[in-house]
Amino acid sequence: MTTPLWTIAAMAEAMGAERTGALPDGITGISIDSRTIAPNEAYFAIKGDVHDGHAFVEGALKNGGGVAVVAQSHRAQFADGLPLLVVPDVLAGLVDLAKASRARSHARIIAVTGSVGKTSTKEALRTVLQGQGETHASAASFNNHWGVPLSLARCPSSAQFAIFEIGMNHAGEIEPLVKLVRPHVAIITTVEPVHLEFFSGIGAIADAKAEIFAGLEPDGAAILNIDNSQFARLTKKAKASGVSRIVTFGENPKADARLLDVALHDQCSAVHADMLGHDVTFKVGVPGRHMAMNSLGVLAAATLAGADLALSALALAEFKPAAGRGVRQMLELPGGQITLIDESYNANPASMTAAMNVLGQTAIGPRGRRIAVLGDMLELGPKSAALHRALAEAVTANKIDLVYCSGPLMQALWDALPSAKKGGYAESSAKLESQLVAGIRAGDAIMVKGSLGSRMKLIVTALEKHFPGSADADDLTV
Repeated sequence: MTTPLWTIAAMAEAMGAERTGALPDGITGISIDSRTIAPNEAYFAIKGDVHDGHAFVEGALKNGGGVAVVAQSHRAQFADGLPLLVVPDVLAGLVDLAKASRARSHARIIAVTGSVGKTSTKEALRTVLQGQGETHASAASFNNHWGVPLSLARCPSSAQFAIFEIGMNHAGEIEPLVKLVRPHVAIITTVEPVHLEFFSGIGAIADAKAEIFAGLEPDGAAILNIDNSQFARLTKKAKASGVSRIVTFGENPKADARLLDVALHDQCSAVHADMLGHDVTFKVGVPGRHMAMNSLGVLAAATLAGADLALSALALAEFKPAAGRGVRQMLELPGGQITLIDESYNANPASMTAAMNVLGQTAIGPRGRRIAVLGDMLELGPKSAALHRALAEAVTANKIDLVYCSGPLMQALWDALPSAKKGGYAESSAKLESQLVAGIRAGDAIMVKGSLGSRMKLIVTALEKHFPGSADADDLTV
């Protein structure tokens, strides 16, 4: 076996676990999904909102898992010969293993939070750093009370850089997670009106995001968006937490990483910036002004973590969006193609506007139209109707030709649209599918976006099914 991620002895010691059965010497990875577990990985039987992982222990071991971590209260349900590590509580055991991972790590660690752009920033940092040293980063959007310790426990001891995404939708959630990660660099991408159902206002959201300063290493640096409305509040919070170095990015002339110019193209952005006193011109491999702006924070973080600025800037040309966050496809229709932009993973007012800005920059065919297919934005509280209705401004500003709306909350936008821009409305994404499929034509550019709970991925899947022969738009010449 190659160098293990963890020896069983080290795992058991970190978690205070009892060992039973024929255990391997070490494990190659950590899984919480019995269906996708890889050979000789450790399976943690975490109890979720719907399922208890203990029900899948035998399946995980049958599928190649080397050991299962189970709770003492469930020990009796498993045969004596099974390879088990028995702990008082499985999630607490994972947290203990994460603490041990952080204690043994020599990596330069970056933590990312913010109302918008966490995952994209984390993935851009992965792209930038992986060419300059062994890099570990959170998978997908593993940014909550189990995702962060899982990501940290998966960090190899040999990693030179590590990037962790930290999320929240309630106050008090970030602090315990960042104290696990103990980053050298912490980024807050931006603070916007999201999760308003659980907060009194944007100031309270900023305070919750500022919890990331509580775990910053003593010599660490905070990276903040100087153009954001909450910058002064965040700066005050950072200083109160003892942060000695604050690095800023944005268009403001006082920014340490300052955007001087940006050329927005169909599938990329060309950026000219003053990066920490260095004049830098580079390409970001995804479109959008918001992505160009976040790239400044990415380069600042990479540089503070010890990476070479020139190599980092060059690597951003290779950055591609994560699934559901702007991935483009060309779909075949009779008589031509359409461009499909999949933004279906999540949505809030700021990201909706950014996605429509990108749609407004997207090339269309001779008879093509720019079409936005929008699902409900969730967790916006009493201001929900007004925030949905306000999206009409972005529709107009970006010269979007048609809008299809899905869900009861999107009714507010639908009612605010002029009749000429109304493509179709339905109470759910499943019911909207037939209207959209019947209404599109060759040359159109279609952007699909909504909160995860609005299930807009169904629309993307339906278009892929009805119009096969898709190709990655990033691989096509334009």
